[in-house]
Amino acid sequence: MKALNVCLLLLLFSQWLIGCTAPVRAPVVSRDTPTVRHTASRPTTYRVQSGDTLYSIAWRFGINYSSIARWNGIRYPYTIYPGQRLTLAPVKKAYKRPATSPSITKTPKSQGAVSPSKPVVSDKRVSQGRSKSVTSSASSGKKTPESLKLQWLWPTQGTLAERFVKGDPVRKGVKIKGRYGATVKAAESGKVVYAGNGLIGYGRLVIIKHNKNYLSAYGYNRKIHVKEGDTVKKGVRIAEMGSDGNGKPMLHFEIRRNGAPIDPLKLLPRHP
Repeated sequence: MKALNVCLLLLLFSQWLIGCTAPVRAPVVSRDTPTVRHTASRPTTYRVQSGDTLYSIAWRFGINYSSIARWNGIRYPYTIYPGQRLTLAPVKKAYKRPATSPSITKTPKSQGAVSPSKPVVSDKRVSQGRSKSVTSSASSGKKTPESLKLQWLWPTQGTLAERFVKGDPVRKGVKIKGRYGATVKAAESGKVVYAGNGLIGYGRLVIIKHNKNYLSAYGYNRKIHVKEGDTVKKGVRIAEMGSDGNGKPMLHFEIRRNGAPIDPLKLLPRHP
């Protein structure tokens, strides 16, 4: 009996040793789980699609429309065509090494020869005349449209549902919650440079150019009442409020300066 108990104790002790020395399994990690978040970068070229305008392309990629025009040699009225490939970055010019000028051997002039030359006074008068014309043009005192101060107004009635956040690719403007079908007004006078639904995330969109530097945009519209090329006055109806992706009656409103989104609340009057 005593021998049997000893055997049982030895058996239990051996199983305990086996359990302690068993290998520990490493945790399973899926190789498909991404460890680094990649951010989408702006392409260097873009092929024009049907319905695009130079302004809508500039708006999509956050570039000043005049820069795209300059990089691609496009002049006003900035006509583009479907299938046309546009450069979305400044073109770097190849460095050209200046050519060395050939050596010139000077020959002594004879004492009797007279070298004809134009009077120095004539050249001086020409240069003075040019500088005078430039000065008078620069100091004419006439105000250009770019120098006029814009007086913004709220594009619709409603409550502020979302604010602008600098650097946030989703919050480039403000969202105003209102009534489905409510009037959407031009926040300032200008020219309609885009009216359509070709920009993803904006629904039916209207873009107005106010001067060389400022553009404003009105998204999520149910119906658009203007067309590209129309000149609109501040406060006139340009669209009707639609709904956002969640079905809530909403207006997405943006202001951009030189292609970059800015906080509309810094330009608009205090919200009523």
